[in-house]
Amino acid sequence: MKIETFKALVVEELGDKQFKREVTPRKLSDLPDGDVLVQVEYSSLNYKDTLSATGNKGITRHYPHTPGIDAAGWVVESRDKQIKEGDQVIVTGYDLGMNTAGGFSQYVRVPSGWIIPLPTGLSLKESMVYGTAGLTAAMSIHKLELNGLKKDAGEVLVTGATGGVGSMAVAILSRLGYQVVASTGKLKEKEFLISLGAHEVMDREELKDPSAKPLGKKRWAGVVDTVGGETLTTAIKTTMDEGSVSCCGMVTSTDLKSSIFPFILRGINLLGISSAEYPLSRKVVLWDKLADPWKIDSFDRIHTECGLDQLNGYIDQMLKGQITGRIVVRLDT
Repeated sequence: MKIETFKALVVEELGDKQFKREVTPRKLSDLPDGDVLVQVEYSSLNYKDTLSATGNKGITRHYPHTPGIDAAGWVVESRDKQIKEGDQVIVTGYDLGMNTAGGFSQYVRVPSGWIIPLPTGLSLKESMVYGTAGLTAAMSIHKLELNGLKKDAGEVLVTGATGGVGSMAVAILSRLGYQVVASTGKLKEKEFLISLGAHEVMDREELKDPSAKPLGKKRWAGVVDTVGGETLTTAIKTTMDEGSVSCCGMVTSTDLKSSIFPFILRGINLLGISSAEYPLSRKVVLWDKLADPWKIDSFDRIHTECGLDQLNGYIDQMLKGQITGRIVVRLDT
């Protein structure tokens, strides 16, 4: 099959810190070198993509550029004998969408070391409903369990619960039988969070503790924090003895102000989560979990689908904090 042109969202730098986003025709010769050419059927929108799409040089150094840290589709060409033409595959993280042309494109070309075979039990679309957000949530839960979290230990807090990682964490934890408390600044989305399995929804303001007390009343057996800042500080000092707090986001702040007392008096574990460079073999293990024992039953409720031509509007909404759940991008139209 000869590919003349294809569509991609391209971000161009206009000068004076101004950037333009536009869906434009591209050629295969515009793509970087790589072992595997993938025809993308679905991608998804993540917060990191919005930063790349608006010219954040901490994410993307050079423009013009196509964002999209997630992609799922079919292999069209491969120089790796282990990856065959026609294979259905997932690509998330590493440099995709950062400084390598990403998934907001009908084709991507990537190193074979970034390729994950689509696991049995997942469709390409379902894999992108999860995307990096779902993988990050799964990493957080997996690490909490490795550090002793049990279903009968008590409540598990999820902060930023209407966001991509947060909503996925609520859905997966509920699927696994945990008692989930969802914290959000969007109380109008209470029914959405309950539909994902939250047994309680609380206002994020309740997690702000302006006092200088190093410890608070014990409540949480575990925490998935996507927010950072004061919320993370309060979560740490209200976690029960030997409990764990996973930290994977900075929605409100990159700051962390905490004493050492939660760690030396209660034995709290603070667990860092970084999905981009997570080893491929470990990603495969987590994708297999997401495809079967951890597979959520709320795919339809947790995502909104759009075409590439509608993506700009959703990027603007995410930057304003107006997105609930996941945005899945269909590339074959």
